[in-house]
Amino acid sequence: MTQPMISEEILLNVTPREQRAAVVENGVLQEVFVDRQSRRGLVGNIYKGRVERVLPGMQAAFIDIGLDRTAFLHASDISKPNDTDAGEQTVSISIEQPSIGDLVTEGGEILVQVLKDPMGTKGARLTTFVTLPARYLVMLPGNESCGVSARIEDEAERERLRDILTELVADGAQNGYIVRTAAEGASYDALRADMIFLNRLWEGIRQKAGSTSAGRVVHEDLPLSVRIIRDRVQHDVERILVDSESEYARMLAFCNSFLPEISPKIERYTGRRPIFDLHGVEEEISRALDRKVPLKSGGYLIFDQTEAMTTVDVNTGGFVGSRTQEETLYRTNLEATVAIARQLRLRNLGGIVIIDFIDMVEASHRENVLQALERALAQDHAKHQVMPLSPLGLVEMTRKRTRESLEHILCDACPTCEGRGSVKTPQTVCYEIFREILRQHRQFSFKELLILAHQDVIELLLDEESGGLAELSGAIDKTIRLQSESLFAPDQYVVVLM
Repeated sequence: MTQPMISEEILLNVTPREQRAAVVENGVLQEVFVDRQSRRGLVGNIYKGRVERVLPGMQAAFIDIGLDRTAFLHASDISKPNDTDAGEQTVSISIEQPSIGDLVTEGGEILVQVLKDPMGTKGARLTTFVTLPARYLVMLPGNESCGVSARIEDEAERERLRDILTELVADGAQNGYIVRTAAEGASYDALRADMIFLNRLWEGIRQKAGSTSAGRVVHEDLPLSVRIIRDRVQHDVERILVDSESEYARMLAFCNSFLPEISPKIERYTGRRPIFDLHGVEEEISRALDRKVPLKSGGYLIFDQTEAMTTVDVNTGGFVGSRTQEETLYRTNLEATVAIARQLRLRNLGGIVIIDFIDMVEASHRENVLQALERALAQDHAKHQVMPLSPLGLVEMTRKRTRESLEHILCDACPTCEGRGSVKTPQTVCYEIFREILRQHRQFSFKELLILAHQDVIELLLDEESGGLAELSGAIDKTIRLQSESLFAPDQYVVVLM
């Protein structure tokens, strides 16, 4: 089955402290990237770190790279150094992984690259296997292996690119390289230019690493406006709209130097209406922060994101179908596969994802739904793996997570419920207050009590629970006064002894 033609646009919205990029395919928003000056992504940055702690039991070390939290480096992500020079390492591959204590020592300095941004309470994930991306190639310093992206499926094209790479490497290159997906159809000269650029970049990083103190950045990745051109612009991108004159000039200069064929696709947006409003992106971003995702048929999805995993629940909702119940469930699940794949990209959900499709009786239907999910995920640039349907009817999958989800970037946990998604009812708070009054009565002497609580709790104490409050007041033989506090959370209260 041939894949449908995809028309892609990239929109870039720039404000003084934030850059946002939206990838729109066939008029539908698929991905959003947010880069804030106060919270820039660190993936790809190279640091000179200092080893703070070595944990043999975890085969890992914590590295100080100048961030608020120390970063995590596992033994499997450490190349075996042949040289004490901070900028020069060679990769040694062995069947048996050396102990972390043999690879790093506390107080030692080490050149590392960020694999994953800090997320929640976890620090950044590091590696010493440095990779440097250009438009068509990814350089692997100190590694002699070369390869071609698996996303290039045409065997003749793969062979052509492999031959070019072999010739370039034989021409004096000293590092490993991977040909990126964007290189499909690229010329010998374009690949050679990328290789020359990467060699110069790595040499500059090595020299800077030698003079940089520990805990400092050695190399930062490109800003979002240029990075998205380097990493995401494919041949099928029709245009790139940017609403900033300075970023337009920067992007144009980058493309004129490295990607002249992309330059005509970059356009300066000068309309009065905000660029994201014009294309419905703002509304889609707001929807991507909701738990509930409606389906066109009347069904809906529920997304719940936790620290351990993301769960997706598929429901028929108002969709009753026109034939049998099995057919209704099958059609809802098929529609859900497309929506789930899009939402995973849009929300940038990674790690473990559990999908609870509606139970289907027929084995062919279950198999078709799984295949439909795989097809829907085919356009996702993030690496993923989908497991077969479990006996409980669940689909377990993983999606590579390198940066925080859209919700974690744009939102904070609710200060009232602290991210639980629920608060105690006024009745529950009333009974907690009753118990607290008895606790205070048994421990302290006082003349009367003042209860400060949320308006809903006070109203309940004066209405439905007034009898219980009067009974309690008689039991302790003390006056109980009530006062509402507008700034209190629904489950917050204070018992004051007078």
